[in-house]
Amino acid sequence: MKTTMKNKGLLKILIGTAWIDGVIQPEERDYLRQVAKREELIDDAEIHPLLSELKPVGAIECYRWIEEYLAENRDESAYQDLLESIGALIYSDGDVGIQEAKLLAKVQSLDPAIDPPASAIDKLVGKIRKLYAKAIAEGN
Repeated sequence: MKTTMKNKGLLKILIGTAWIDGVIQPEERDYLRQVAKREELIDDAEIHPLLSELKPVGAIECYRWIEEYLAENRDESAYQDLLESIGALIYSDGDVGIQEAKLLAKVQSLDPAIDPPASAIDKLVGKIRKLYAKAIAEGN
């Protein structure tokens, strides 16, 4: 993903994160504007309406943006950028709400460095393979 698109995706996530508790705090608003200016996205056609706060961003949309961002940016550094940026925004107003804590926990659970737990089907397939290999070995 190009850097501009990556930064735009990250900024959208930050805007969604600011809305996650239903209201954007003044400190969060300042943080978002600083990021938008730094990344030269303040006048971007997609970002500008989100920053203007005319339409709130719902939690479902925010979570979808996170999943899209991580699907397109699979490396550890992109994940760390995401986690650090969300953390900085969440802590910018000095208060971590329940919805913000849940979002942060969800992002932490998506760490690409941690292998996802094997599903029940994966475990079952593994056991069948072992039994099959054992049966073949005993048959020879």
